[in-house]
Amino acid sequence: MFTRAQEAAIVNMVMANNCIRLREIQANIINDDRIFNNIQRVSLSTLARILKKNQVHMKQLYRVPFDRNSERVKHLRTEYVERVLQMDAEQIQHEFIYVDEAGFNLAKTRRRGRNVIGHRAITNVPGQRGGNITLCAAITKNGVLHHHANLGPYNANLILAFLDRHVIKSKQLLCRGGFVTQGDSSNGALPMKT
Repeated sequence: MFTRAQEAAIVNMVMANNCIRLREIQANIINDDRIFNNIQRVSLSTLARILKKNQVHMKQLYRVPFDRNSERVKHLRTEYVERVLQMDAEQIQHEFIYVDEAGFNLAKTRRRGRNVIGHRAITNVPGQRGGNITLCAAITKNGVLHHHANLGPYNANLILAFLDRHVIKSKQLLCRGGFVTQGDSSNGALPMKT
């Protein structure tokens, strides 16, 4: 029924989109008059059999945020490390307070996908999607200084308010030339108010 070229095209559909469903593959085959011109209909079981024959199996999806390893983010990480090392080398002792936020996404997404045996099934996802709860915490070498939960994402204003209310006042800090980063610096460095 399917030629080797057509089977390869089916496998390529899966390689291009690891979370494609059998029904979507079926619709693509029926609507494609170029490669699949002799196919008017195909069952889902036939598609599953072709994928199995070509060593494409269902597996858990590995979700990768699409901006995590961009050149911009790598550059921001490098700047962050250089600044911390510079502060560590100065004669004036600094107490490092690490501020981080973590979002808990409440939306459901596909957790299973297909790919060739020996390769992960990967899908790109946006950083946040759907309703979420975000927890922001300030941590020192002595433990958690303060934490706060928020419905929805944290932005620069909420981070600065968190710092003003909980971190700076509780430690009675004089902030000059300091900086705050959010997570892995993917949102950029924010200057502290002096």
